[in-house]
Amino acid sequence: MIKVGFVSLGCNKNLVDSEIMMGACVGAGFEITPDAEDADVIVVNTCGFINDAKQESIDTILDMAEYKNKKCKFLVVTGCLAQRYKDEILDQMPEVDAILGVKEMLKLPEVIKDLYEGKQKIKLFDDTSSFVYNSSMARVIATPSYYAYIKIAEGCNNRCSYCSIPLIRGKYTSRPLEDIVKEANELAEKGYKEIILTAQDTTKYGLDLYGKKMLPALLEELEKIEKIKWIRFLYSYPEDVDENLIEVVKSSSKIVNYFDIPIQHINDRILKLMNRKTTKEGIKRLIEKIRQNFDEVVIRTTVLVGFPTETDEEFEELCSFLKWAEFDRLGAFMYSQEEGTIASQLPQVDDEVKQRRYEKVLNIQRKISKRQNKKRVGREYEVVIEAKDKNNFYIGRSQFEAPEVDGKVLVFSQNKLTVGKFVKVKILDAFEYDLVGEII
Repeated sequence: MIKVGFVSLGCNKNLVDSEIMMGACVGAGFEITPDAEDADVIVVNTCGFINDAKQESIDTILDMAEYKNKKCKFLVVTGCLAQRYKDEILDQMPEVDAILGVKEMLKLPEVIKDLYEGKQKIKLFDDTSSFVYNSSMARVIATPSYYAYIKIAEGCNNRCSYCSIPLIRGKYTSRPLEDIVKEANELAEKGYKEIILTAQDTTKYGLDLYGKKMLPALLEELEKIEKIKWIRFLYSYPEDVDENLIEVVKSSSKIVNYFDIPIQHINDRILKLMNRKTTKEGIKRLIEKIRQNFDEVVIRTTVLVGFPTETDEEFEELCSFLKWAEFDRLGAFMYSQEEGTIASQLPQVDDEVKQRRYEKVLNIQRKISKRQNKKRVGREYEVVIEAKDKNNFYIGRSQFEAPEVDGKVLVFSQNKLTVGKFVKVKILDAFEYDLVGEII
C-alpha cells in the first residue's frame, strides 16, 4: 500500500485543505503516515502569504526532498505558494515531481497514480475553475479529537491593497448554510466539542449566495446542535461586526465571547491606502460597543507595520491607539511586498524601520497582555485539557483562548486528567501570555 505523508504550512484554512486531500487519498486506497521517513510520497501544502511564509515553504520543500534519498519516491507541492509560482517551482526545484493548484486538491490521488505510472514533472492547474469543499467530501481531521475547523467560504473579494490572496484563491464563494450545519452535526456526532468557523473573511459569509450577510443566522443554526459545547468564528472584519452579530454572540450559551477582528492599522490615510473599508472612528466605536455588551470578552486583532509610505507620526498614532484599545490578543506583521498587489507599487519603508516598529508594537502589547491577564486572577473558567507538560502541569484553554495562536491555561491537579476533558479551574496567577490555575 502506498503511504502518503503530509506537511501542512500556514493558516487553519490551509489545514482544512490538507485534511480534504488526506481524505481523498484514503478514499483512493492510500495510507496516511505522520512519519516522513515512512512515506512513499510526501505532500507539502505550502503557504505564500508573506515573505517569511514563502521562505518557510521553500525550506520545508527542500527538507522533505532529503527523504528522497531514503524511502520517499515522489515529492508533491500544492497550496498557495504552488498556485502563485507554479512555473518557478518546477523549473528551479528539480526535487519536486508534481505541483497542484489550490483548486485541484481532489485530483491528488490521480497525480500520485500518474507518478507511479512513470509520468514526470506533472503540473496540474485550472485557473478558470472554482473549488469549494462540501460535507460529502471525506476529511481526515488533523486537529485533536475535541475541536475541528470548518471552512465556510473560499476566496476573498476585499481586495486589500497589500494582499495576494484574491490572486491566489479567487473570488469569495460561500458554502450553502445547510451543508455547513450538516458537517457540524457530523463532527459533533464524532465527539468534537468545539467548532471553529474559518474563511478569509467570515463576516462576508452568505453575501454571494443569499444577498445578505448570513454569519449570525449560521451561528444560530449551529447553536442548536446539542453535542457542541463551544462555537468560535475567526477573521471577522471590523466593518461587518454589527449589532446583530454582537447580539447573537451575547445571547448564546455556546458561541464564545471572543472576537477576532483584524484592524491592520488605525491611521485613516493608511487604512484608505490599504483599501480597508473602515476608519479610526469606526474601529474605536466597535471596540467600545463590544466591551459595553459583555461582562467579560476577549478581542484579538492583527496589525501591519511598515506599510508603504507609513510615516513615524502615523506609526505613533497606531501605538497610541493600541495603548488605548488594550486588545487582549494581538498579532503583528511587518509589511511584505507582494508582486501583483497595488501596495507593491508604492514607495517602500526601509526594512530596518519596519523591524524597529514591529519590535515596539510587540513591547507595547506584552505589557497590555500581562495587564489584561492579571484581571482574570481569581476568576473561574471551564478549561479543556490539551496536554501535560514535563513539570506535571496540565495545559489547557478556556473559551478565551483560540488554539494555536493564543496563550494557555496551566492547570495544577492532583488527579489524573484526560486530554479533551473539560474541567472547572480557578486562576491563581497570570503572565504575559499564559495563566496558571487549579482544579476546583
